[in-house]
Amino acid sequence: MTGRSAPATRRPRGEPRRLLLDAARDLFARRDYRSTTTREIATAAGVTEPLLFRHFGSKAALFREALVVPFTSFIDDFGATWSSLDRDQTSEEDLARHFVGRLYDVFVRHQGLLITLMASDSLPEDEIAEAGIAEVRRAIALLGQISAEGMDLRSIGSAHPQLPAHSTVAMIAGMAALRSTYFGSRPPSRKVIVEELTQASLHGFLHRNDRLEGPAEGGRR
Repeated sequence: MTGRSAPATRRPRGEPRRLLLDAARDLFARRDYRSTTTREIATAAGVTEPLLFRHFGSKAALFREALVVPFTSFIDDFGATWSSLDRDQTSEEDLARHFVGRLYDVFVRHQGLLITLMASDSLPEDEIAEAGIAEVRRAIALLGQISAEGMDLRSIGSAHPQLPAHSTVAMIAGMAALRSTYFGSRPPSRKVIVEELTQASLHGFLHRNDRLEGPAEGGRR
């Protein structure tokens, strides 16, 4: 009798797609859109590169499904949760901590998306559209609106009311994207980072009018 080779193991239906999405999320999150190739994603997923294109059509479409859709869905859900909070029963500090903590976590998980967004102007227009960059920008704008609502609740005055709100979002995103640059392989704990960001968002803007008005009043004769 001649020996027969064992039949190839057939993957469950939908398994290659799941493996590709998992590999793409991991690689895109640790790096960014441009520096990650479809060959690397396919290799990490244990499938062929043609199979990647059969499922998703392009790297841009894979990026959108792997990173953009989960990110924008989270932001939409977060906006709904934020709107449902009882502001009268929640302290100012707890509201800020909730906002900062949730936002910091999602930015850490989607670090590669942030890097891609910052470099998106260098991408071709058709690729920007297919990758869902406009959806990410819309989600970031929604975060700015949520932050602005928090500023209004604390009666923070500004000649440019959107700037404090966007500055808060940018501060949190910057810490998430650059924490390894700042701290190397031993960053402070999440709790410590979130607490520092919370205090900065509260007191960095909250008392600035007092600081600005104090010297002017004291200088009058």
